[in-house]
Amino acid sequence: MAAFDTVDQARVLQFKANVYHLYQQKGSKLRGTVREESLVGKAYFFERLAAEAAVKKTTRHADTVLLDPQHSRRMVVPVDYVWNALVDQQDKIRLLIDPNSEYAIAAANSLQRAYDDEVILGFTADAKSGEDGSGTVTFASETISDTDPSAAAVTTPNILTVKKAFDNADIPSDNRYAIVRPSVITQLLAASTAPIASSSDYNSIKALVQGEIDTWVGFKWITSTRTPLAAGTDYYNFFFHRDSMGIAMGKDIMARLSERPDKDYAVQSYACMTMGASRLDKGVARLRHDDNL
Repeated sequence: MAAFDTVDQARVLQFKANVYHLYQQKGSKLRGTVREESLVGKAYFFERLAAEAAVKKTTRHADTVLLDPQHSRRMVVPVDYVWNALVDQQDKIRLLIDPNSEYAIAAANSLQRAYDDEVILGFTADAKSGEDGSGTVTFASETISDTDPSAAAVTTPNILTVKKAFDNADIPSDNRYAIVRPSVITQLLAASTAPIASSSDYNSIKALVQGEIDTWVGFKWITSTRTPLAAGTDYYNFFFHRDSMGIAMGKDIMARLSERPDKDYAVQSYACMTMGASRLDKGVARLRHDDNL
């Protein structure tokens, strides 16, 4: 009989052979909610046409009345986003996993979050106007509803105020969206003064089953942790119509996986995206709320 037991030398250390991605927003929440166009060149111009009233004809054989429809533009200058990571050939030996495929997933998620960030930035950023984009249109001069600087819980009355502003501006009732902090949904569902938000008679049943609001007061509700901080614990939330926001795509997400001879043949996971967003019309409203209420 052996002097000592050697079975422990035959044991195998087993590790989880995949990668767990820490909690993060996966994919874009705003893609499909704004007008999207393809861009070739340094800038893209969204062409606009103002409403023009029809002329009543009062006599037979009247002279032709010529109208002068008002054209205008909004210019978007795209910005570039990239995601890069290198894996040395020796890393593959030391790791139980090949991280390149996971890096590709991480890159795609990162760039799609960047898409949302560009749209959210465009809600209130100065819009470039004029024939050559040299003009400026501020958010304050174009918005139809803005509760800033008052900070409070988002309530049924101020949401109805936004809806009224949209209706009075003849903004179409379809394709209206609200992008809000998660705490706004909690506030609405918990508020005793907002029974509509928790009633299946007025809202999607999802609100009762999953603690979410799907479509309410004519807006499709989207939660996001990427809306901007106003001050302290106050955040901005946005209500908008699809055609009031535009994004020009110079290059959609492009990914490459290739060896780098200049880096000792390390494998590079690379992804990029080129885009720019702008406010196109007045159908954007802003509500400010205290995230801690």
